[in-house]
Amino acid sequence: MTLPCGTPNYTYEQDMAIVRTRLQWVLIVLLFVALAVIPLFSSRYVLSIVNIIGITLIAATGLNILTGYCGQLSIGHAGFIAVGAYTSAILTSRLELPFLIGLLGAGVVAGAIGLIFGIPSLRVRGFYLAISTIAAQFIIIWVINHWTDLTGGFLGMRVPYASIFGFVFDTEGKMYYLITGITVLCVFFAKNIARTRLGRAFIAIRDNDLAAQVMGINLFYYKLLAFFIGCFLAGIAGSLTAHLNGFINTENFPLSDSILYIGMIIIGGLGTALGPILGVVFIRLLEVLVTNLTPALQSAFPFLPSGFTTGIAPMLFGLVIILFLIFEPRGLAHRWALFKAAYRLWPFSY
Repeated sequence: MTLPCGTPNYTYEQDMAIVRTRLQWVLIVLLFVALAVIPLFSSRYVLSIVNIIGITLIAATGLNILTGYCGQLSIGHAGFIAVGAYTSAILTSRLELPFLIGLLGAGVVAGAIGLIFGIPSLRVRGFYLAISTIAAQFIIIWVINHWTDLTGGFLGMRVPYASIFGFVFDTEGKMYYLITGITVLCVFFAKNIARTRLGRAFIAIRDNDLAAQVMGINLFYYKLLAFFIGCFLAGIAGSLTAHLNGFINTENFPLSDSILYIGMIIIGGLGTALGPILGVVFIRLLEVLVTNLTPALQSAFPFLPSGFTTGIAPMLFGLVIILFLIFEPRGLAHRWALFKAAYRLWPFSY
């Protein structure tokens, strides 16, 4: 962690502290206060966008641990989110178990499925591993669609409201607090995991797995653990998605979403705790902007073919990915770090 001039670390605990200075504590408190009062001044539409951002951030954080930290490319993340969504729906709707059991069960089952599809990571890597995770996406969706007695098949299934100790989260505002609380815990977990022995092992595997193995790191164990953690968080995101929407089918988890998650962590910054936050917020707000502009563009350019403007969103997303890969391959997190460094040096730049 970068500290302002004149703030030394005298102990190991100080050196490892996430929040170190008084200003940082003040900013953290102000952030939590702002998060707490957002529903008091926001419309239902704004809260729905914020809720989607929170759920997406949980899933992107899991993918960042798997791909950004451990270097295991996965393009089937939406499939694991679907596993979590259907697991939570089955546990709470068909078996009538409490929401918390459905939430944890969704994470565990998605993590277990991730372990199965993570086994090839010991033998293949890079684009070959990406192909195997794409296969996971198609296999999971096929099983869900054809296991009609359990999942409802193509028709989908209804999901009850989330409830904890009798308190029912039946509005966007109530779900906001649930989703925000879980998101904060997931981000805090991801921030700390890179600072542990586990996180250092992930980074070593990502940078050079052969050298990591020579140094005594068990590749098979750590790669599978990365798949479990990444898919566990995907399952948590799937559970929240199911209970937020109240209804799910496989159309909610397309392959395009898996690609979108990859784009988010690339734009935000791979292998950083801040990267998924910046990437998710940037892409989701960009989607909202394009969606709101589409009717205006259609009316302003009536000579365009019918439905042409609906393709602006994917085209714009692809253009953004290309521009970031060319001009800022390390993502928005790196740009933010450069901005902070420039700000600190500004008084001495003359």
